[in-house]
Amino acid sequence: MKPLQGIRILDLSRVVSGPFCTMLLGDLGAEVIKIEEPIAGDESRTYGPPFIAGESAYYLSVNRNKKSCTLDLKSPDGKRILTELARQSDVLVENFRTGTLARLGFDDEWIEKTNPRLVRCSISGFGTGGPDAQRPGYDLIVQGESGIMDITGTPDGPPMKVGTSVADLVTGLYAVQGILAALLERDRTGNGSRVEIAMLDALASLLTFNAGIYFATGNSPTRRGNAHPTIYPYEPFKAADGWFNVGVANDKFWAIFCSAIDAPQLRDDSRYKSAPSRVENRTSLQLILSNIFMRKSRAHWIDILGAAGVPCGAIRTVAEVCEAEQLIGRGMIVDLTHPTAGKVRNILSPLRFNDQAVGGNVAPPLHGQHTDDILRDLARLSPEEIARLRTNGVIDSHRYDLSAPNAVPSADSANPTAP
Repeated sequence: MKPLQGIRILDLSRVVSGPFCTMLLGDLGAEVIKIEEPIAGDESRTYGPPFIAGESAYYLSVNRNKKSCTLDLKSPDGKRILTELARQSDVLVENFRTGTLARLGFDDEWIEKTNPRLVRCSISGFGTGGPDAQRPGYDLIVQGESGIMDITGTPDGPPMKVGTSVADLVTGLYAVQGILAALLERDRTGNGSRVEIAMLDALASLLTFNAGIYFATGNSPTRRGNAHPTIYPYEPFKAADGWFNVGVANDKFWAIFCSAIDAPQLRDDSRYKSAPSRVENRTSLQLILSNIFMRKSRAHWIDILGAAGVPCGAIRTVAEVCEAEQLIGRGMIVDLTHPTAGKVRNILSPLRFNDQAVGGNVAPPLHGQHTDDILRDLARLSPEEIARLRTNGVIDSHRYDLSAPNAVPSADSANPTAP
């Protein structure tokens, strides 16, 4: 049994931060009902190329272990159905712009009347207060506003964003943490609470020692490329045939490192003997080490440093990571069977319980794939009522025949998610 089995998540979020959060909750066993706009659904379905049988690879990476139900939240029928779903749910997650959900009629008073045990998680770009509360939250914009871009990149180059959607993903991780804490609190009090997480707050919290440097000195840290401000050598080096990382984090490792690379003279050199002196004299030491490492292959240095116990590792491409024996052997890379896209490969959540991955993963849903089932089983609507909602545009216009492999929408409707 998975840890969150029996918990139902009503997921009104879209794109990355919210969907990443709810995917992780789904990985842990929660039932996640993904509410999507009837015509096109989550806009990440259109992010591409690449597409696989009309499904965006982007969307497929953050939406496993969910059920898709379409609903027009602006319509009276949509509001009524959402209210019924909320009554039977444990958590509601949304990442609309601040105030949007309340303007639709789903405010704190609605929650109190509908389900006072409901935990509500609101994700926004800049929070619910302050001068930036109404600004939309996009990963690139928040990376810049948070200070992360100003300390990323080479000293003489432009600000650089992190190569993945770090603002979205860290926000999603914090949201999971807040939701789990709120569920524990509910066990004690019997009442749900509101969890708020702003992308700016989440990413700014990662400044940690960089903010500490500013608070201690009044000087704002600048771009250092791959250089660590207080440890050296702790950065990439180029070997004869590729790049690798070395992490000599203390004087003990420094002595071992010097012996491993056959440079005992460096160990006793007064300029490099202590950790602070190595940082102060990093320029001359970097030149020496760079010349040494260029003489041999990357594999050579990783082998001898690894054997000596010095932290080191190759700098791998995304392709190399996705095919890495270490991840595959631990069950981190899985193939999920999707009804139209066929085999969909995902990197799983790293959480393990009793040394076992949570397992039982299901491919991301088609747009509206579970609409009829959810309306029938949870909202208790008849086939005739569901047909009326479909005719009136309250739910998606297509129905799926998933009885055969690589199923497609039934012949009387088109798939709006196809590119």
